[in-house]
Amino acid sequence: MILPFGHPLVLFLLLVPSALLIQVWRRKQGHLVLPFDHSGAGRGRFLGFLVNLAESLPALILAVVVLVLAGPQQAGVPKTRNKMTNIEFCVDISSSMLASLGEGNRYDASMKAINQFLDYRKGDAFGLTFFGNSVMQWCPLTTDVSAIKCATPFMSPDKAPPWFGGTEIGKAVLACRQVLREREEGDRMIVLVTDGFSSDLSGDNALNIGAQMKESNIVVHAIHIAETAVPGEIVNLTAVTGGEVFSVDDPQTLTSVFQRIDQMQQTEMVQLAPETFDNYLPYCIAGLSLLGVASATLFGVRYTPW
Repeated sequence: MILPFGHPLVLFLLLVPSALLIQVWRRKQGHLVLPFDHSGAGRGRFLGFLVNLAESLPALILAVVVLVLAGPQQAGVPKTRNKMTNIEFCVDISSSMLASLGEGNRYDASMKAINQFLDYRKGDAFGLTFFGNSVMQWCPLTTDVSAIKCATPFMSPDKAPPWFGGTEIGKAVLACRQVLREREEGDRMIVLVTDGFSSDLSGDNALNIGAQMKESNIVVHAIHIAETAVPGEIVNLTAVTGGEVFSVDDPQTLTSVFQRIDQMQQTEMVQLAPETFDNYLPYCIAGLSLLGVASATLFGVRYTPW
């Protein structure tokens, strides 16, 4: 296994301690001539080995210093995260959204379901666009959903400016497309919530807009929150992008639809490259241990060159 180092070129300095070790173990031993012929004294090979071993310690300490200067690294545990999905909510605030639905109106039920959807889609980026005859991007794409959760009372159809009174779905969807195209990372999705028919989808406009969405890799899901049949133009728009249309006439069904959308757009896990950390501890322990042994050998194990 190749050990990772932050400064691998410093490892070339290991040639210096290597040369010192070669010098220690290949040097010729000195001889001391004594006037004892044919004596039975041994050559002291074991003691010579211990002396060479003690003389090798400074070179080994120098090698550890070089390794520390090279910046030893340690790979962390690989992590995963959610693959981000960029979801733009496109909510109709025309006057017809004030029609009753459950205990409130269509607008309040829609925003309540959206806020619930935010709670179980962790790690995604969300944006919020309101539309009528005009379009307002209320909240840019962000992982901080507090602005979306606080938007409900401010853009209710009874408080919206009068130029939001009609319904132009094509204009709103194209505005959301422009927002999503600016995000390079992650999947792209539009959740359209409306209760009406839009004249700017007539003819081939719905198919043309759907083709633009598909070209930008944007999936459009539509929620038709009314008792009437879903306009065919909305069906065509979503079908081209690979999305679906859901018809809703009560709050419980509306909540179920958002859960269905969550299941259709499953969160994918992305493998992240493991982070690297400094790994000086084993080298410091080795260096200090060698330094302690070398200090102990100075009390009696040394090479005498004569």
